[in-house]
Amino acid sequence: MGSKSTDSKSCLTLGKYHISEEYGFVLPDPLVELPPYFQPWTDIAGRVSELISAHSLRSFVHELPLLETDSLQSHRELRLAHLALSVITMGYVWQEGEGDPVKVLPQNLAVPLWAVSQKLGLPPIFTHADGVLANWRKRDPDGPMDIENLELLFSLPGGESARGFFLVTLMVELAAVPGLKAIPEVISGVYDGDVAVVTKALDVLSQAIDSIKETLKLMHVYVDPSVFYGIMRIFLSGWKDNPTMVEGLVYEGVQAEPLEFSGGSAAQSSLLHCFDELLGVKHEEKSGAFLTRMRSYMPPSHKRFIEDISCMPSLRDFVLKRGDESLTEGFERCVDRLVALRNYHLNIVSRFISIPAARAKKLRTGGSASLEEHDTVGKAPTSLEERGTGGSGIMSFLKVVRDRTKCVLISSCTKEKQTLLDGQI
Repeated sequence: MGSKSTDSKSCLTLGKYHISEEYGFVLPDPLVELPPYFQPWTDIAGRVSELISAHSLRSFVHELPLLETDSLQSHRELRLAHLALSVITMGYVWQEGEGDPVKVLPQNLAVPLWAVSQKLGLPPIFTHADGVLANWRKRDPDGPMDIENLELLFSLPGGESARGFFLVTLMVELAAVPGLKAIPEVISGVYDGDVAVVTKALDVLSQAIDSIKETLKLMHVYVDPSVFYGIMRIFLSGWKDNPTMVEGLVYEGVQAEPLEFSGGSAAQSSLLHCFDELLGVKHEEKSGAFLTRMRSYMPPSHKRFIEDISCMPSLRDFVLKRGDESLTEGFERCVDRLVALRNYHLNIVSRFISIPAARAKKLRTGGSASLEEHDTVGKAPTSLEERGTGGSGIMSFLKVVRDRTKCVLISSCTKEKQTLLDGQI
């Protein structure tokens, strides 16, 4: 956090940024149907996986009428339209895998996707805001918000693993809600110089970060690594920093020149951006540039929340100046938990990407494998072996981000000072 006048203090309320007290960044009760006029979109979006299997999605898209989007007015209508159109887009581009991506998105898909994206302030591609935040419904409306009672509105190829991937990520967002609600409390306490308030709010935050990590473990229960790597990842890939589509994608009827957009990425979740800004994590230049770019893939009000946190007085400076033991321990615990979460994310990426990538490489060079491995990992796109779907070199990126998180620990600051003193003696 930086510094700004105290006039901002009263402005940092979740509601102002369209962040739900109950659901956080998740869209509360997403619309599940569009008006009948838009049924051609939802009919195809609901059958994307089936049509890709039959190699017929592209031909169905070519038959779509070019629909006007002016009648889409409410936020929830626009979010559902963006979800449907972007799911169709990913399927259309990658129907035949990395060997035959399209170079032009036809105007009957490109024009409405662009128009809806402009209204929402989102890019014209499938994002975390689509696949996770606005892509759920309860099976039993009166039942609990848990995976067994949830289903996706639209999915991409991958069957139960695709369902698990998006819904576990949704549960991660929900697990973070108490931590999000603690952020305004922390900032208010810093403004008021109230150590007790800040300490209490930091305790809530550290527990929420721990809860995120525990929820993330459900990936191992609901997602098959070989299906995620070999089937799903290509459909989450974008057309920026992707060797398969170096020029990007032409949005016919929108612009003659190709445009580049990154695919879906965990970095498009607003959660860790908020925690980083609050705790004062300063990312290395290249990693920081990628993370900052990912903010343009978030709903604009959520991006504003992150930016406004960054303008508030520094929590870390407050902790250092106060020198209160409980406050310092609370801050350190938050950073420790954030480092632990990032370590666990590395573990997930290793199991779901690095290990299957090594297996795929071995298969291509003549290694033995089961028929199932040949059908999943063995056919995985080679362009994604070392990269995330957002386009980053994933393991090195995550390690740098984790290491920069460690740097905000007060204890590391104390050690640095002691090292300097020792060098002067």
